[in-house]
Amino acid sequence: MTSSLEIKLITEPDIEEVLAIYTQYVLHTSITFEHTVPSFEEYAQRVNTNTQKYPWLIAKQGTNIVGFAYCSTHRYREAYQWSPESTIYMAPNFQGKGIGKLLYSTLFELLKMQGFVNVFAGVVIPNPKSIALHKSCGFEEIGIFKKIGYKQGTWHDTFWFQLALAEHTQNPIEPVSLNKIYQTEEFINILSKANQSHTI
Repeated sequence: MTSSLEIKLITEPDIEEVLAIYTQYVLHTSITFEHTVPSFEEYAQRVNTNTQKYPWLIAKQGTNIVGFAYCSTHRYREAYQWSPESTIYMAPNFQGKGIGKLLYSTLFELLKMQGFVNVFAGVVIPNPKSIALHKSCGFEEIGIFKKIGYKQGTWHDTFWFQLALAEHTQNPIEPVSLNKIYQTEEFINILSKANQSHTI
């Protein structure tokens, strides 16, 4: 029996379940360098801040959230504005089913609409599943930050990737915020296409 998957923008009622997925990574892995689980209020503020500018997508199977992907500001100087950083987390039982790739590909289509040119992603290594996902989405390896973070009694390296979303032209137009594209026909079509393309 197959079950349809829904890709959608996060809303306030989704935050608690998204935080529950993230909590397991904070407590039990070094995939995130965060040591302490954020409070609901703190995490909700992160979501609200990020979604002022960038998409934050969730994947739902039925009523359950099984993964999420979003972008955030990679660097704050003005010249970096075309180059956000992507993040993705999946519920453990839903890894390796193509959902992460669908989340990412949908996210990147929306970023292109907004006028972003690059996406960067940092992966704490070893993490072969995440490295495979990023490579399958077209990311290129650009370097390693060695022993950049300390968690769970170990110094960890971070592998960095870059994905070009568009050509690097002279005088690029400034990216627009998420609310400028939300509910446009192109935006709706991107989500509709994602929701027609995957069953689990």
